[in-house]
Amino acid sequence: MNLTDTRYNSFALVREMLETPDIIAGYDFGTAKEIAEAVKKTGKIFLTGEGSSRIFPAKSFIAELRRAPKNAAANITAATEGSRQAMEYDLSAWAVAVASNSGQTAEAVPLLLKLKDEKHPYRFAVTANPEAKLLEYATSGIVLSCGKEKAVAATKSVVEQALVYRSILAQLTACRFPTSAKQAGEAAKQVLDAEYGADLIKQFANAGQIYFAGRNDGVAEELSLKTIEITRKRSSYFEGTYLLHGVEEMIGTNDVLVLIEPFETEWQRIKERYVDALKIPVLAVASESTIFPTIVIPKVSGYDTILQLLAGWNFLVQIGVACNINIDKPLRARKIGNEYVGR
Repeated sequence: MNLTDTRYNSFALVREMLETPDIIAGYDFGTAKEIAEAVKKTGKIFLTGEGSSRIFPAKSFIAELRRAPKNAAANITAATEGSRQAMEYDLSAWAVAVASNSGQTAEAVPLLLKLKDEKHPYRFAVTANPEAKLLEYATSGIVLSCGKEKAVAATKSVVEQALVYRSILAQLTACRFPTSAKQAGEAAKQVLDAEYGADLIKQFANAGQIYFAGRNDGVAEELSLKTIEITRKRSSYFEGTYLLHGVEEMIGTNDVLVLIEPFETEWQRIKERYVDALKIPVLAVASESTIFPTIVIPKVSGYDTILQLLAGWNFLVQIGVACNINIDKPLRARKIGNEYVGR
């Protein structure tokens, strides 16, 4: 997709997605210094929020932490849950980061207020809104540089939130995010500029439901949510190898399946059950070719999940445009799904 093509240039969603490569390339990895210092003291970081402000930012951070070189982050524990569920937990021993693009999310604000009332010393807000209520209840806040989004589906803010959390790792471990940033920005532009075949897009545009399968690192799960917002099609996410454990029983012949960096050990079984038996289209998004039709994306150390997410965005936009819908404005979904109206 690009802004010179009349199919795309009227949409705020496309413009916001295409701002992401510059955000990646120019990101300051010293941003989360106070959060990193808190994590050094507590050894624990709890990441929360709702929807897109939590799924990819929090889960990709946890995955990157666990993939860090041996012993580099051995003494750090990270966890995530939604904000309402988090209010049921004792978080007194954790540094807590609450992300909300608007800073007005009804589930997120009360959690920070509760922690403030408890005099919790390490409560942090991450928001794109410099006047957010969330900032009032935090001991420290980070205001995203990406600016306000006009499209309902959150995109550039999701990536910057993920970079905020990666900056915690950058200050705690000898990770590769800062040195790879420029290369990652160039790769992100390449991924977002890609045009996919008309037959492939038509096949997915005509599908009844789009299923995603992948690791529990936020990518496939976030793309399932974005499918609903951007294409208005039904979508579900299968974690890990869950799609090999009985779910084929309920998948229809008009459905399609997208695999995010699928485990090579499972390729053949997936093919047998879904391509050969059910005869449904299966597409992979991966850093190398697979036995399925594959969107091959660049591999950049520390940024693989971000590039997978961006490839999915591009694919979904092209499906949404092929469906002749307004990808900026879903019929019912709102930019702030549930707005705080308390004190």
